[in-house]
Amino acid sequence: MEKEKITYKESGVDAQAEELALKELSRWTKKTFNFRDKVGSVKLELGYFANVVDIGQNMGIAISTDGVGSKILIAQLMEKYDTIGIDCVAMNVNDVVCVGAEPISMVDYLAVSKPDPELLYQIGKGLYEGAKIARVNIPGGEIAQVREMIKGERYGHEFDLVGTAIGVVDINRIITGKDIKEKELVMGFASSGVHSNGLTLARCTLLKKGKLKVDSYIPELQRALGDELLEPTLIYVPAVVEMLKKGLNIKALIHVTGDGLLNLNRVASPAGYILDNLPSPQLIFSLIQKTGDISDEEMFAVFNMGIGFCVIIPEEEMDNICAIAKKHNFKAQRIGYVDRMGEREVIIPCKKLKGKKDKFVNY
Repeated sequence: MEKEKITYKESGVDAQAEELALKELSRWTKKTFNFRDKVGSVKLELGYFANVVDIGQNMGIAISTDGVGSKILIAQLMEKYDTIGIDCVAMNVNDVVCVGAEPISMVDYLAVSKPDPELLYQIGKGLYEGAKIARVNIPGGEIAQVREMIKGERYGHEFDLVGTAIGVVDINRIITGKDIKEKELVMGFASSGVHSNGLTLARCTLLKKGKLKVDSYIPELQRALGDELLEPTLIYVPAVVEMLKKGLNIKALIHVTGDGLLNLNRVASPAGYILDNLPSPQLIFSLIQKTGDISDEEMFAVFNMGIGFCVIIPEEEMDNICAIAKKHNFKAQRIGYVDRMGEREVIIPCKKLKGKKDKFVNY
């Protein structure tokens, strides 16, 4: 009897439907680009990790917004809220730095069923820790009491957390990946685990199908399942900002979030990548895959699979990238290279996967 396979769509997230719906939303938001000329003008098209707004004197403000997603539900099940703010900061500042900007500030939006002081204290603690790592401030934010609108796993502790970060960048030094060339290297920075993407599929697989509890001790992980899933998203900003300030020849910066390594396609140059040196992903990914009988195509299109950030560089910069990464306690290595120009594609030979847009297929 064939095992019951689980997909991201079946677990509740339809990436293709989201893309179609987003086109309808952006049909209107793109029209607002014409509302400002010179100061306030938008410098990039939609689709990059952040956009840049001209503020005059050849300077721009990079801006991006993101939330924590259903990782919040794990926090509720664990009754542990002091790291979720780190994730919120990470998801925003890691995007802002991708256009070559130095993140400087962030605001948060917190929707709650009720304003529980201890809950907000713990969330605030995480925001502080994330801001400290990223070297940004949090000068304001918003709390909304929306009991009728919000659901969760623990009564009275239902909430959603979203942030918006900004950074500064010289208009002439915006990085979009427009000058990528054949044979240039893809450097990968290790993730800390699942980070903040794919938690809906992970929960559906491990908690529903696998019947595991968040407090279940997993010997191969050497800790409880919930602690592993709550491991905060790494903040790569300090290392990347140092690379930028030292003037390294960086062609593109990629935050590996939803769509996994297919995020390499989110650059200006139509490039084909061969990822022939990927490290073994953390054990949590094999636990998810085996429990849900999930295909390699699905895993690599949903999760970061051990790589949280990528930098595309000429070969001569590899030692400099590795040295700065090591200085900031990140594991970095060459994971692949640019094979050819002309078509956006990600090939993972060890898994016989070929990816375009938001989907991997076997070849």
